[in-house]
Amino acid sequence: MVIEPGAELAPPQRATRVRYLIIFMLFVASSFSYGDRVALSVAGTTMQKQLALDPVRFGFLLSGFSWAYVLGQLPSGGLLDRFGSKRVYGISIFLWTICAFLIGFAGYLPTAYIFSTIFVLRLLSGLAQSPVFPGNGRIVAAWFPTAERGTASAIFNSSQYFALVAFAPIFGWLTQRYGWQSTFWFMGVFGLVLVFAWYKTVYNVPNHPLISQAEIDHIERGGGLINIDRAAGAKSSSHPLTWAGVAKLLQQRMLVGIYIGQFCITTLTYFFITWFPVYLVQARHMSVLKGGFAVALPALCGSIGGVLGGICSDALLRRGHSLTFARKAPIIAGMLLSVTMIACNYTNTQAVVMFLMSLAFFGKGFGALGWTVIADTSPKELIGLNGGLFNLFGNTAGITTPIIIGFIVQKTGSFNGALVFVAVTALMAIFSYVVIVGEIKRVNLTPAEPTGQSA
Repeated sequence: MVIEPGAELAPPQRATRVRYLIIFMLFVASSFSYGDRVALSVAGTTMQKQLALDPVRFGFLLSGFSWAYVLGQLPSGGLLDRFGSKRVYGISIFLWTICAFLIGFAGYLPTAYIFSTIFVLRLLSGLAQSPVFPGNGRIVAAWFPTAERGTASAIFNSSQYFALVAFAPIFGWLTQRYGWQSTFWFMGVFGLVLVFAWYKTVYNVPNHPLISQAEIDHIERGGGLINIDRAAGAKSSSHPLTWAGVAKLLQQRMLVGIYIGQFCITTLTYFFITWFPVYLVQARHMSVLKGGFAVALPALCGSIGGVLGGICSDALLRRGHSLTFARKAPIIAGMLLSVTMIACNYTNTQAVVMFLMSLAFFGKGFGALGWTVIADTSPKELIGLNGGLFNLFGNTAGITTPIIIGFIVQKTGSFNGALVFVAVTALMAIFSYVVIVGEIKRVNLTPAEPTGQSA
C-alpha cells in the first residue's frame, strides 16, 4: 500500500463497553421496581396491626399490585414495540414513583379509607410498572449478542433478590423508627433521581453518544437486534398489538411451555418478596427490624445464584453445548435446590431455617433464566409483545401466591403447608421445561411458503 506524503493513518477505533452501562441501569431500575413491591411486605406486620387485617385480607392487599401488573403486560409489550423502550420505560418509572409518594400519604387518611386507598394505589403502581421486565428483555435483545445474553439477563433478573438485600434492612429500620409510611417516601425520593439517570444514560444502540462503531459491529455480528427501535413511533409500524399476534405466539408449544414454567418460577419469587418477611416475624418470632435484616442473607444468596446461573448457561453455550441444554440445565438444577425449603418444616432452629432458605433462594436465582430464554426465542417482529405475554403468565403468580398462602395460613394456623405449596410449583417448573418446551430456538413467524404457513 502506497501512502501519499502528508497523509495520516486514522488510529484504530477502540471498542467501547457501553452495553455494560446499559445492563447496570436495567439492574438499578429493576431493583427499584422490586424495592417498591418489597416495601409493603416489610411493613406488613405493622400495617396488619394498625389496620386489623387478617392473613387473607392482607394477602389480597399484597396481591393488589399484581392484578394490574398482569393486565398491563400485553398493552405494555405493544407500547414498547410501538414507541420504543427508552420512552415507555422512563414514563413507567415516573408514574410508579408518584404512586409510592401517594401511598405514604394515604397512611394519614381515616382508618376506614386506608385499606381501599392503598389497594387502588397498588393497582395503579402495578399498571405503571408493567413495561419494566418486557422492556428489560427487549433492551437486552438489542444490546447484547446471543452468547452474552444469559449473563446480561441474569444480572437484571437478580435485581429481585438484590432488592431484598438492599431495601429490606432499610425498610425494617424506617418502619420501626418512623412508621411504615416512610418506606414509600424513601422510594419516591430516589425514584425521581432514577428517572433523571435513566434519560441521561439509556439510548438505542446506534444512537448512544458513547458507543463506538466497533461495539455496534460486535453486537450485530453476535446476533444483537440493534435496530428493533428504529421504526418505533412510525405510523407505518406493521406489527401493532393485535390479538392475531397473541394467537400466533400461543400456537407455539415451546413458548407455552416457557410461559407455564415462568408462572411456576414466579410463584417462588412472590413467596420470597411478599410472605417471607412475614414468615420470619410470625412463624420464626423475629422482630420487624431483625426480620428485615434476616431477609437479606437468603436474598443475597439468590442474587449470587441468579448471576451464576446466567454465567453457567453462557459458559455451557461457549463450550459447544446446544442452546437447549445450556438454558435448561441451570433451570432444572436450580428448581431442585429450591425444593429444600420443605425441610424448614422439620426444624425449630433459626440458623438451620436461614441456611435452608438461603439454599432454596440460591437455587431459585440459579434457575431463573426465563428472560434469557425469551430473548433467545422471541420472533424478531414481536419481541415486546412476547415479553409482555411471558410476563403476564409469570406474574399471574403475583395474584395467586399471596392469596393462596394467606388462605393456607389462616386455615391451618401454620406456614408449613405454604412451604409445601411453593416447593411443588418448583417441581412443576421442571416438568414444564422437560416435557413441554422441547428444543429452544428463535420462533420464525415469517411464512416459509406461499401458502402462509409459519415456520
